[in-house]
Amino acid sequence: MSNISRGMALAIAAMVAVVAAANYTVQFPINAWLTWGALIYPVTFLVTDLANRAFGPERARQVVYVGFVAGVALSGVLAPWRIALASGIAFLVGQLLDIHVFDRLRRASWWKAPFVGSALGSVIDTALFFGIAFIGVMPLLPQAQGPSVTTLSLGDLAVKLALALVFLAPFRALMNVIVPVTPRPA
Repeated sequence: MSNISRGMALAIAAMVAVVAAANYTVQFPINAWLTWGALIYPVTFLVTDLANRAFGPERARQVVYVGFVAGVALSGVLAPWRIALASGIAFLVGQLLDIHVFDRLRRASWWKAPFVGSALGSVIDTALFFGIAFIGVMPLLPQAQGPSVTTLSLGDLAVKLALALVFLAPFRALMNVIVPVTPRPA
């Protein structure tokens, strides 16, 4: 098996595992601001960005498409249908935006492409996911008891943005291991 094939298989397996775990654990709040899924899901942006750097945007999209199909299928078994649907839509849009932004910033400072792509993808992902999964299921605004869509989405987004910064360290460390694709001309 070639390095690209092994690398792609690893990226796809990581994506599927992270999406399934995040979709299962998003059902369990840690507090009024956060679910366990919020701590797991940001790893998808790291996987996408590493695949984009190593294999280019087309292959990174393949990782996302396979992750989308497998993730939705597994999520349909592990989580309620509304979470599987919301996750699938949010994941696909957020990850494809991340790939596009990363590719546009590929030649900028090493940290800009993964951080800006992940941050923008996270904003869109969070809005779509919580808007589809929980509006009508839980209160929109904070209540005296239990979480609300607003508090959970703000907590989720804060964690995603913080982890986008934290994941710059492993991204940078793995840059020395990964052979990047040749940047395309501007």
